Amino acid sequence: MNKPAIGRRTFLIHTALAGTAGLAAAAAPPQAETVVPARTIRGMMPWQEGRADAPPEASGTEFRFFSADERAFVEAAVARLIPNDETGPGAVEAGVPFFLDRQLAGPYGRGHRFYLQGPWKKGVPEQGYQGRFTPAELYRAAIKAIDGYSAKQFGGHTFAALRDADRDTLLKDLEKGSVELDDGVDGKAFFKMLLQNTKEGYFGDPIYGGNKDMGAWKMIGFPGAHYDYSDWVTRHGEKVTVATVGIKGRPGWTEA
Repeated sequence: MNKPAIGRRTFLIHTALAGTAGLAAAAAPPQAETVVPARTIRGMMPWQEGRADAPPEASGTEFRFFSADERAFVEAAVARLIPNDETGPGAVEAGVPFFLDRQLAGPYGRGHRFYLQGPWKKGVPEQGYQGRFTPAELYRAAIKAIDGYSAKQFGGHTFAALRDADRDTLLKDLEKGSVELDDGVDGKAFFKMLLQNTKEGYFGDPIYGGNKDMGAWKMIGFPGAHYDYSDWVTRHGEKVTVATVGIKGRPGWTEA
């Protein structure tokens, strides 16, 4: 991870689409305990630019799901998955741990759209997640199990206390499935979920708590959630110069 085979920008651009595509299922809107029909424009036409219902967003700064030890693990892990460097913000700087906390504290964490009933036989990659744990349960059990494994392998140190090189080694072993964890935790399945959720938080709209200041979008040149790109349809190869905005919109947003 210290010397990737391809450039960091290239890797992130190639994975951005996968990360944001999974967000619709993985990152349910904050505080959305019930499904509310989507409707952002009120009143009669004609539609007026900048006037719509302001969408809800992740609020506060406190962590609601992770304990202090779990937060330390998550911050240490995602910092190795997407490090902070001159190319752009790292996962921690982009607010990914906060994004993960909010998602695990909500419907996604409870496995709202997951099929979690047995039998729990090992599936093939095309079948996706096949475990019995909800995402919240998997994170909680896996972090505890990985810290226990780390303590046995690295002189009593938890994952967050390891050197970067040792963190990388352990993460790579989890990715390969070569780590045997206690309590029936599938380390490879957890790594896959953690990596996917990290990319979702990094590239998702800031409304969900990650991609702070739209740093990841600005890094790859994505202008964000503009209503209309029709002026740019025929302008091939040109850099899009409009200001980057998220679903929340620009500062002049007003409620209809």
